[in-house]
Amino acid sequence: MTTDYLQKILTARVYDVAVETPLQLATHLSQRMENRIYFKREDMQSVRSFKLRGAYNKMAHLTPAQLKHGVICASAGNHAQGVALSAAKLGCRAVIVMPTTTPDVKIEAVKALGGEVVLHGESYTDAYTHALTLEKKQKLTFVHPFDDPYVIAGQGTIGMEILRQHSGPIHAIFVAIGGGGLIAGVAAYVKAVRPDIKIIGVQTTDSDAMARSLKAGRRVTLPDVGLFSDGTAVKLVGEETFRLAQKYVDDIILVDTNAVCTAIKDVFQDTRSILEPAGALAIAGAKAYVERARLSKKPIKNQTLVTIACGANMNFDRLRFVAEMADIGTARESVFAVTIPEQRGSFRRFCELVGPRNVTEFNYRISDQQEAHIFVGIQSSGDDESGKIAKCFEKHGYRTLDLTHDELAKVHIRHLVGGKSTLAGNELLYRFEFPERPGALMRFLNSMDPDWNISLFHYRGQGGDVGRTLVGLQVPKGEMKAFRAFLANLGYRFWDESKNPLYKLFLG
Repeated sequence: MTTDYLQKILTARVYDVAVETPLQLATHLSQRMENRIYFKREDMQSVRSFKLRGAYNKMAHLTPAQLKHGVICASAGNHAQGVALSAAKLGCRAVIVMPTTTPDVKIEAVKALGGEVVLHGESYTDAYTHALTLEKKQKLTFVHPFDDPYVIAGQGTIGMEILRQHSGPIHAIFVAIGGGGLIAGVAAYVKAVRPDIKIIGVQTTDSDAMARSLKAGRRVTLPDVGLFSDGTAVKLVGEETFRLAQKYVDDIILVDTNAVCTAIKDVFQDTRSILEPAGALAIAGAKAYVERARLSKKPIKNQTLVTIACGANMNFDRLRFVAEMADIGTARESVFAVTIPEQRGSFRRFCELVGPRNVTEFNYRISDQQEAHIFVGIQSSGDDESGKIAKCFEKHGYRTLDLTHDELAKVHIRHLVGGKSTLAGNELLYRFEFPERPGALMRFLNSMDPDWNISLFHYRGQGGDVGRTLVGLQVPKGEMKAFRAFLANLGYRFWDESKNPLYKLFLG
C-alpha cells in the first residue's frame, strides 16, 4: 500500500485550491527549546486550514453524475470549509453537518463559501451519523473528513512539501490527530521516502482516541471527548487511518489545555498569527517531546523538529481564556494566599513588600478583628520564582500558601474571594481607573491617606491600557471633607458604587 499511497499523493489534485505553504523557522521558540523548530504554515491556506487539500482531491475524482447530485460531509468546521470551497470551485451543491458546539467563526465561514449548514449533535460522531442519514435521503455523495484514500492522499501532499522544502536531516515531524487523516497521509509519504524521520502524533488528554486505539491494537470508541480543541474532538478514528497509523506512526504525545494555550502564545510570539487549539497541537507536542527527553536524562538538542500548524479558525471570545491559561501553562503567574494581621497600615506594608513586581490580581476583604486574607497573583519569570516570593513573604511575618500549581485556586477561588463582612461599617465603595503601568498599583495606594482603613480591595490586570480597581474605604465622618479633596486631586477617573444594589446584595 505504500507505493499506492505514494502514487496517489504525487498525483493528488490539490493545487487548484491549495497553495504550497511556507516552512518557517520559529526563531524565538527554537532558542528556548535548544532545537530548530519549524512551523509548516497550513494556517495560511485560504480557509485557514489544511483540510481543503483532502476535500478537493476527493471531490475532483467524483464523476459528473455525483457532482450534479451534490455532496455532503460532517465536520467540526475546517473540513466543512474545504468541502464548501471545493464545491464552489467545482460548481456543485454542498450540505455540511456540523456539531452544535462548533465555533461561530467556522459556521459563518462555511455559509460565506456557499455551504448549506445543518447543526446536529455535540461531537463529530453525532454529526457524522446524521450526515449518513441525509446522504441516503437526498442521494448525495459523502466526503469523509479523514477515512478516505483520496482525502488521505490530499493531506499527504503536506509531507511531500516538507521534504521538498527541507532536504537536510529532520529528527521528527509532529502532527495533530483527530480522526487521523493528516497523520496518515503525511506518514505514508514520509516513510516511503525518508523512513528515518520519526512521525509523532499529538492529541489532547481528553480526546485521545488514536492513542488508546494504538495501545489496544484495535479502534477504541471514546464515551465523550473534550471540546476545547474542537478540530480534533473525534470519538472514533478511521479504519484506514488507524491501519496506516499502526504501520507508520512512531509515537503519540498527549498534552493538556494549558500546554495547547501556551503553544498558541508561542506561535503568536514568533509569527504574530493566532492558531486555533487543534492548529497548535503539534507545537505543544514538540515542546512536550523535548521536555520528556530532558527529564529522562537523554536530552534532544540541535535537532530539526517540524510541526504542522494545521489551522487558525479561532473564535475571538476564546482569546481571554487562552491568554490566562497560557500564563498558567508557562508558570508566568505565581499565585498566593497570604494572611496579614488586621492592623492599621499592614495592608500597605504588604503592598510595599510586593514592590515593583507586576501584580496580575489582588483580592482582599476585611474578615475579622485579628487577621485578613489576601489572594494575590504576581507575574513571574518561571517555575522557581514562586517559591522565592513565598519565602520572602514568610520571612517578613506573613503566613503564605503558594497556590501557583493549585487548580482550584487558579480556576475558581480567585473569582470568589470577597463577600460580606460584619466589620465593614462606615464603608464607602469606589471604582477607580488609573493608567496601567509597572508600579501603577503602588502609586495609587500611596496616594491615599494612611489613616483610612482599606476594607475591600480588588484588582485584576487585564492587559489593557487602564487598571480597574474596586476599593472599600472606612472613612470617619469627620474626614469626609478630606476624602472629597483626595478624590478631586487624585487625577484618576472614579465612580461611587456605595449605593449600587449589587454592593448591598453581595458585599455590604
